[in-house]
Formats: sequence, structure tokens, C-alpha cells
Amino acid sequence: MAIDYEKAGVSLEAGYDVVRRIKKHVKSTDRLGVMGNIGSFGGMFDLSALGKKEPVLVSGTDGVGTKLKLAFAMDKHDTIGIDAVAMCVNDVLAQGAEPLFFLDYVAQGKTRPEVVEAIVSGVAEGCRQAGCALTGGETAEMPGMYPDGEYDIAGFTTGVVEKSELIDCSKVKVGDVLVGIASTGVHSNGFSLVRKVFSDNELDLHKVYPELESDQPLGLVALTPTRIYVKQVLDVIHQCNVHGVAHITGGGFDENIPRILKDNMGVHVNEGSWEILPIFRFLEKYGKIDHREMFNIFNMGIGMVLAMDASEAEKAIEILASHGDKASIIGEVTDQPGVVVE
Repeated sequence: MAIDYEKAGVSLEAGYDVVRRIKKHVKSTDRLGVMGNIGSFGGMFDLSALGKKEPVLVSGTDGVGTKLKLAFAMDKHDTIGIDAVAMCVNDVLAQGAEPLFFLDYVAQGKTRPEVVEAIVSGVAEGCRQAGCALTGGETAEMPGMYPDGEYDIAGFTTGVVEKSELIDCSKVKVGDVLVGIASTGVHSNGFSLVRKVFSDNELDLHKVYPELESDQPLGLVALTPTRIYVKQVLDVIHQCNVHGVAHITGGGFDENIPRILKDNMGVHVNEGSWEILPIFRFLEKYGKIDHREMFNIFNMGIGMVLAMDASEAEKAIEILASHGDKASIIGEVTDQPGVVVE
């Protein structure tokens, strides 16, 4: 045992315990192409095993943001890892890429093996949902860096797509319809404002509020993990001609949908063509937020948008429904720059 290191606040034994605890979670995410075992200095993946002719690698990295503060307050740590995976894999999916592997980084002031195991169990669940392997990561103990009981998590993923099938939005055209896929809630963006609304109104995270139409307390509703869209959207991409894919994250509709458009294009969105979830009505009411501004901050019940020819939209919606996703035509691409919500 490194006694002097222990005196400095770093427990090597706790770190060893973490590795022992998470091995089974990592193993559950194995897939074709994975090489090596946890504990190596680098995660390895055999790209040649996939049989791609012209493979293009698409990478993404992200964190969970201040949603973590709610996880601390509710002492619930087994879903935040799903969020970390979702934020990364949904981004590479927007280029048509299949996520291959994921790495995570968890940092604490003092290592609590049971908490790290809960976090990594969520990461593994997210990887299983996305069909990618958890090939490695880092658990860092940094005394004095984080308050007791708090931590940070970030992730990184790499996906692959045939060069000829890469979705670069060059095919998006005026008249394309927008197929919106339902979100599960706030997902993992806008939580600085969410927490401010809760704090300013002295809302109780452990109380059930009828307006939320849920039997869960406010804190757990807000912690609902981000939906992972990988398998269902890849299914649509393989069966339909998808022109563009937008992951609705920070910046809501206004920032994310234009990312798949050419400079001379915009979109017209028909509010009422999908269900705006109760959590957003709740935030708008208690935060006294302008209704149109809500679309500039939150996903408003739509987590992913697919642009395609109108003739293929119903088929796409049927495919998504077969995966358990609610989807609908929520608007269309226009020749007027900007996002119009009516």
C-alpha cells in the first residue's frame, strides 16, 4: 500500500476495487471488432473485422453538464452514464455513423467504488442500447478538486460509415419534410436554467407535482435519461433515403436544425404536430419563460430530426414505431433562412 499517497487523500485500494467492480459491466458491451481487455493502456478495435470498403471514422465527445447536480441531490447515479453515452453516440449518428466503441472519464475528489460502479453500470447500459463497446476509460481521484460526494463524467465515441453513405446534408433540399422523433424529457441540455427555475421557486425535488403527469418526484422526472436513437435511426437510414439528421441538444430547434441546411434554407415547424412533454410546460410556467424562447433552449419533446423526401416519411415513421419510438412530420425545409415555429 502506498501509505504516503493515502495520506495525500488518494486511495489506490479504492481504485483497485473500482476495476474489480466494473469488469462485468464492461464485458457486457462486447461486440464484433473489440480487441484486448480492460486494464490495458489503450482500448483496441479491429476495424478490418467490419468489412467496410471505404470506412470513414466519425468521432464525438461530450459530458452531462450540470444535470449532475440533480444526480448528487437525489443520490442517484445509475442513469447519468446513459446520458454520457447518448450525448456522444447521437452526435456521430447524425453523420450516419454506427458507434463502435466508447470511453469514459470519471473524476472524484474521493473515490467511492459503489458510486463509480453505479455510474459505469449506466455507461454500459448506454453502450448496449447503442450497440457499441465500452473499451476503456479513466477513473481519477483528485482530492481538493471536487466537493465531497460530487464527480464529473465525460465520454468519447468513434463510429464508422461507408464513405458513399456518409450523411453530410448535401442532399437536403427545399420541400423536404422533417420527421421528428420524440425525446424522453429534457435530456442533458439546459440544466443550468432548469436548476435555476427549481431554486427560484423553491421546488422540492422529492415531491410529486401533478402538472408533470407522473408518479415520480420532480428530481427523478428531471433525471430521466437521454434517449439513445442509434439502432432505430440506422434502421431508417438503411431503408430510406435520409438527407439530413439533426440531434436536438443545447440551443434547441434554433441552433441545431439549421446545422443540416444550406445557407439559403430554413425550416417551418408546426407546433402541435407532436406532444410537448409536461416537463417543458412546467418549466415554462414556473420559469416565466417566453414560449418561443423555449424552442431556443430545450428540445421541447423532439430529440432527433430527420430530413427526407415526403414520399418516404410514413415508411420512416413506421420503422421508428416498430422500435417503440413516437415520430411524426413536424415541418418542412423552406427557401427562407431561419426557424419559424407556428
